Amino acid sequence: MALAGRLFCFLEDDLPQNEGLEARIAATIQPTLSAMGYEIVRVQIQGKQTPTVQIMADRTDGRPIGVGDCEAISHAAGAVLDVDDPFTGEWNLEVSSPGIDRPLTRTRDWQRFAGHVATVEMSIPFEGRRRFRGIALGADEAVVRLRLEDGAEVALPRADMRRAKLVLTDELIAATAAEAARFREAEDDSDEEPGRPPHARRN
Repeated sequence: MALAGRLFCFLEDDLPQNEGLEARIAATIQPTLSAMGYEIVRVQIQGKQTPTVQIMADRTDGRPIGVGDCEAISHAAGAVLDVDDPFTGEWNLEVSSPGIDRPLTRTRDWQRFAGHVATVEMSIPFEGRRRFRGIALGADEAVVRLRLEDGAEVALPRADMRRAKLVLTDELIAATAAEAARFREAEDDSDEEPGRPPHARRN
């Protein structure tokens, strides 16, 4: 199954659903990252004594994100947050790609990966259930839609969702590999060096 077209890249103001300090950090760094050609997939804060800000990001052109991208994001986001000063003491910054079985945090994610298997965990039960698994059918600002394993379709309220992510399946792996191959071919045609597997950390 192929990934959906690139229209998701042009959705405006489609930030991940964060709250509190995570939402503040996402809103603070997004303008800088957008100007650099990146978009935020997720911001998470781990730890209390020395918190770690984990930023998951995509390239807005859809190409796989590489080590160089992670380093650029780390330096830029770190500089912005040093000025904004969201923490009173020491903190760390980690930047990575979303990975294949990525979290689904934005409307464009649900549109891009429609047709693939996803899991959803609700913070507030929906029709007596907290966990759902099925084929992603898309989303809008209010709900995400899944076709469950029994064939039933549900529209889950996004405001009540705790987390959602893709399930690592053979179809998803094949679709991701095919998409990466298309970008490699385009890079070869333009004599650009393909991106490397991502992972970078800034302390």
